[in-house]
Amino acid sequence: MLSHVLLAAAPMSQAWSPTVAIVMVVANVLGVLAATTVQKKAGPQFGGISLAQVVGGTCFGHILGAGAILGLTSQGFI
Repeated sequence: MLSHVLLAAAPMSQAWSPTVAIVMVVANVLGVLAATTVQKKAGPQFGGISLAQVVGGTCFGHILGAGAILGLTSQGFI
């Protein structure tokens, strides 16, 4: 019963489209760029960036992307 109430209260999100994918890719690139500013490099290195920075950057990028997609959808841009 509670799950039906929560589903009814949740806003509808944008269906997948190439525009949504581009927004998510840009957000992930920004997230990884933000993660490269961290001075501590731990773990294996790949081209000057550590695996931990890639994982952390893409996690942060997905948070940024979800917020950007929801915000752009609510404003009518997507």
